Amino acid sequence: LKNKAETQDIPIIMLTAKGEESDIVKGLETGADDYVTKPFSIKVLLARVNSLLRRKSDGKTSDSLNYENLFIHAGKREVKVENKIIDLTYTEFQILFILASHPNWVYTRNQLIDEIRGDDYPVTDRSIDFQFVGLRKKLGKASKFLKTVRGVGYRFLTEDN
Repeated sequence: LKNKAETQDIPIIMLTAKGEESDIVKGLETGADDYVTKPFSIKVLLARVNSLLRRKSDGKTSDSLNYENLFIHAGKREVKVENKIIDLTYTEFQILFILASHPNWVYTRNQLIDEIRGDDYPVTDRSIDFQFVGLRKKLGKASKFLKTVRGVGYRFLTEDN
């Protein structure tokens, strides 16, 4: 995974029964970002996953993304398709930026809601679907990147996959 450009930024946590020092060192040296041995607490595992995801997202050096005719600038909250600025709502922009920041990853509706509004925001799965329809219309030709994963959620699919 670490050798392919499209997967090199995916965090890897090894969950294993092997707890010897040499096993841990070997796991980390072969590309794991963290190493957890059995038995482990689910709360501790979730905390490690969240910590790793925070570190990965904090390490981004660029706040702009460019895919063919689609340009997204997070700092300016600006989206351009074929050099034309597209006016998006807050939620539409967030959906697009989240998906485009992790191309080919599948996000459930609930994951998108949590990323955009947090756990306590009263919003339904169907409202994400509604936002997605509007986003597709506004993006026009660039909507080809937005894919529905039936029964699961959505993803930003790049040309090379």
